[in-house]
Amino acid sequence: MGKTALAPLYISIAWVLIVSYQMLTQTAVVTVITTIETLGPSGTSTWLASRMQTVVFIHAFAWIFLLSSVIPSKVLGEERNVLAQFFFCLALTIVSIWMKDTLPLIAENPTADQVLSLAGLFEDPLFATLFLALPYLLMLWLDIRARQEKRKIEKMTQGLETMFSKRSANDRD
Repeated sequence: MGKTALAPLYISIAWVLIVSYQMLTQTAVVTVITTIETLGPSGTSTWLASRMQTVVFIHAFAWIFLLSSVIPSKVLGEERNVLAQFFFCLALTIVSIWMKDTLPLIAENPTADQVLSLAGLFEDPLFATLFLALPYLLMLWLDIRARQEKRKIEKMTQGLETMFSKRSANDRD
């Protein structure tokens, strides 16, 4: 299957992740801050609670950043240009914001009910922490994988250079 054939799948996955992440991040952040407060007196929880919207924005942005980096490279390929990536990410963001605001307003919408019914899971501190950490873990995994691929290519290149230099040395003899 070509990249264009998989584009709707990539876009659908990105859209679902972004919308659900935006809808459920607030609950997860509140859970984590509340848990920090219950663990003991700490200025950290007070500071985080006073900056709740910023904390929620940063975690929601992590998914936007991750998906807007990965999905366009899969859909648009290596030869993507900045404008195409910008419009792709803008469209994805606008649709996700619109859906985040629209889904709760639609009565008896099975998709909205399913997503919103998951909010109870995010009241578990461990689950909420893992949920908030997921995009950062994925970014770390992607970076490690990219470095491993780069090292593998460098080793293959060095091996080929060595082989060709030995071959040319043998040809001179």
